[in-house]
Amino acid sequence: MLLAINVNNTNVKFAIADGESVVAQWRIATDPARTADEYAVWLTHLMALKNLAPDDVTDSIVSIVVPQALFEIKVLCRNYFGCDPWVIGEGQVDLGIEVLINTPEEAGADRLVNAVAGHTHYGGPLIIVDFGTATTFDIVDEAGSYVGGIIAPGINLSVEALHLAAAKLPRITVERPTNVVGKSTVEAMKSGVYWGYTGLIEGLVRRIREEHHCPDMKVIVTGGLAPLFADASEIFDTIDSDLTVKGLLAIHRRNVRLSKPDGENN
Repeated sequence: MLLAINVNNTNVKFAIADGESVVAQWRIATDPARTADEYAVWLTHLMALKNLAPDDVTDSIVSIVVPQALFEIKVLCRNYFGCDPWVIGEGQVDLGIEVLINTPEEAGADRLVNAVAGHTHYGGPLIIVDFGTATTFDIVDEAGSYVGGIIAPGINLSVEALHLAAAKLPRITVERPTNVVGKSTVEAMKSGVYWGYTGLIEGLVRRIREEHHCPDMKVIVTGGLAPLFADASEIFDTIDSDLTVKGLLAIHRRNVRLSKPDGENN
């Protein structure tokens, strides 16, 4: 089985895959100070609840945007699962796509993994909208190349900033409001966040399509808050909360295949 790990700014997500099937997933808050031993105690306990053991894992792959956490993640894979992980962005990992931006090394690992998954499962050209710590828009062309993107403040960051910057505005939960125009402060804030981000997405998608002369570019939405916005707009073609995991599985398959002698690739 494969252990796929996606380390983002907010959460570390772990998935166990058997072939192309994901059999279990868990997440924990990202903390660069967390040790491999702490990860192992938490993760192996959760695995046991699914009747999974560390010995079931034969390989691992990591996507990470928090460099300070990488060492302990590698130690986790080596000491507790007996395998050196494939790490997105390190020289031995072939993504199978071109990164057509001015400084390819600046592209976030998770965004490239999403590009691979998006093209593998949905073709191209397409726009991937990821509701993460930041709200990102990534553009993949018909050939599967990553051609650029947009980074906007994440929804939860914006909600927190609104609360901290305005003395009388409370913290709110992100949810779809009953009406567009609120009759209270909380209702007005919820509408501004929910419909404001919906309008942001619709406007940027329209401009991306115009700039690329492609009015039919598919829009794939992922990230933790993606299901909340599933019915917010008709421009969304697919909601896929597991897009990053699917990308890690596809990249792992490719690199395992490439690492085999020619006679074993069939």
